[in-house]
Amino acid sequence: MPAVIQSFIKHESAGGILLIFAMLLAMLMANTFLDQSYMAVLQLPVEVRVGELQLAKPLLLWINDGLMAVFFFLVGLEVKREVLTGQLSQPSQIVLPGVAAIGGMVVPALVFTYFNAGDETAMRGWAIPTATDIAFALGVLSLLGSRVPVSLKLFLMTLAIIDDLGAIIIIALFYTVDLSVESLIIATVSMITLILMNRLGVVRIAAYILVGVVLWISVLKSGVHATLAGVVLAFAIPMRDKKQPGYSPLETLEHALHPWVVFMILPVFAFANAGVSLEGLSIEKLAEPVPMGIMMGLFFGKQIGVFVFSAVAILLGWSQKPEGSTWLSIYAVSILTGIGFTMSLFIDSLAYEGMEALFESADKLAILIGSFASAILGYLLLWMGAKKDKA
Repeated sequence: MPAVIQSFIKHESAGGILLIFAMLLAMLMANTFLDQSYMAVLQLPVEVRVGELQLAKPLLLWINDGLMAVFFFLVGLEVKREVLTGQLSQPSQIVLPGVAAIGGMVVPALVFTYFNAGDETAMRGWAIPTATDIAFALGVLSLLGSRVPVSLKLFLMTLAIIDDLGAIIIIALFYTVDLSVESLIIATVSMITLILMNRLGVVRIAAYILVGVVLWISVLKSGVHATLAGVVLAFAIPMRDKKQPGYSPLETLEHALHPWVVFMILPVFAFANAGVSLEGLSIEKLAEPVPMGIMMGLFFGKQIGVFVFSAVAILLGWSQKPEGSTWLSIYAVSILTGIGFTMSLFIDSLAYEGMEALFESADKLAILIGSFASAILGYLLLWMGAKKDKA
């Protein structure tokens, strides 16, 4: 296995375990005497002013709009590298995870729609159960070590990358608010500048970051979600330096950012968004259409979509089963894709922004329940399959 993929899996696996601790800490603080302190920190006003340009947001939104833009920047770098030189560069390697990813987005959305059709407000959350948290999912796989074939880890990793790309498109198309023409013009100029820099062979990372900051601020002010600026910037970073054949600005930046994103940004995001207060919540509240659509979409929709679409692709001869895998192990990995966690929480924050009191945190709790149910069942099936093979 290429060293870059080994490093990716190693970091993501360890990061998934750290995410669990961040979530548990947030839940602990939100449901004890520390709840007021927890909320006070998240609502802490943070302001940056340069002349007449002012960015004033509570800390929670700086995390969701700022730190997550860095996360999507890393996703963009990974997608570009995979398309140019990695798992996504050869059509034969894309077919199975690509088809599986489509099933893993379509079926959960249909499940959510089944519960919420006709309610325009509720339907804003249709994309919540379509997401997969790659760090958490690979973290579960890592608990089984070498008993899980490397081919299955690559299948899950590639599927999750395509899933992230789908999330980027969904955010761009469906979670854009009122647009500011002036800010969009500045953003467009910034994008053109980045493209020209790439075409002219500029390889200094600092130059791209400087223009990227301008792009992020303009996108933030435009009404389009600021995380998309990270993806645009990533696609502009050059893969190779023509003057130094052995140097890759993209891979250098990716390797430098990866530990920060996995071990700091995602855990901070999880801590800030997973603190669900259980006060006042009841079974009846969780049984309402939105929480049910999220839980059923993550737990049943994801596994059905990924497994059925994968099976169709294999049985029709479009692709082959991952080497060393069984139908049981493929099904178990399909269940693990129902771990939405950070990505689902992020889309939830976009879908129901300003409506936090509407569901009394039942929507977020539904994400956690669906994700943990998927993690536990997926792990148990993989463990049973590995034990059976060993016997």
